Amino acid sequence: MSIWGKIAGAAAGLAIGGPIGALVGALAGHLAVDRNLASDADTAAQKEIAFTIGVVALGAKMAKADGVVTKDEVAAFKQVFKVPPGEEGNVAHVFDLAKKDTAGFEAYANQLAGLFRNDPELLCNVLEGLFHIASADGVLHPGEDAYLAEVANRFGVTETEYKHIRARFLPEDKSSPYDILGISPDIDDAALKGHYRKLIAENHPDRAMARGMPEEFIAIATEKSAAINEAYEEIARERGL
Repeated sequence: MSIWGKIAGAAAGLAIGGPIGALVGALAGHLAVDRNLASDADTAAQKEIAFTIGVVALGAKMAKADGVVTKDEVAAFKQVFKVPPGEEGNVAHVFDLAKKDTAGFEAYANQLAGLFRNDPELLCNVLEGLFHIASADGVLHPGEDAYLAEVANRFGVTETEYKHIRARFLPEDKSSPYDILGISPDIDDAALKGHYRKLIAENHPDRAMARGMPEEFIAIATEKSAAINEAYEEIARERGL
C-alpha cells in the first residue's frame, strides 16, 4: 500500500508529535480516517510515515531557499516519491501546509535526526532525496546549498560525507569518480573492488525496501546504485581492470 493510503488508516493512532506530527494530524483531518485501521499504526508504520512527511516538509522548506520552484524540481519531487495516480492532491496538501507552517526547517531536520538517530544511512537517504530535487534543473542555488549543508549538519553527516553525496548529483562535481565512491585515488585494486561490492550491497533498492524505506523513495536508491556503478566502471577502465 502507498504511504498516502497508510496515513488515512494510521494517523489516528500516531504518536509522533513535533512539527511532523502536526502535519500528519492536519493531513488526517483532510483525509477520511478509517478508525478500524488505527491499530496498524505500529512503530514501523509511524517511522515510515514520519520519514515521508518529514522529507516532503523539508522539500517544501527548501523551495523557499532560492524563492523559485521550477518545473524540473516539481517533476523531480514526483519522481522521488512515485506519487500514485489520484494521490497528487494529498502530496500537494502536505507541501502547502509545510510551506505555510511557521516552524523553521531546523525543527523538521532535528526531529528526523532524533527519530532515525540509530539509522544514519536512512538520514543520508533523506539528504540524497533533497539533493535529487534541488539539482533537478542542473543548478544548485547558493541558498539551496547552504540549506542542504545545514540539514546535513543536523543529521550528523560529516563534511566529507556531504562532499561525496554532493558529487553524485552535481555535474560540476562529478569530475572525480573517487569522490562519488567516497574513496581516495590511492586505494589499491583489491580494496577498490571490496569497497564497490559493499556500496552496491548497501544501496540495492531491495535492501532499501527491507529496511523500511517507503516504496515512493526507492527511486533514490536506484539512482544512487547507478551512480556508483558508473563511477566504478570509469575507474576500472582507467586501471584496466
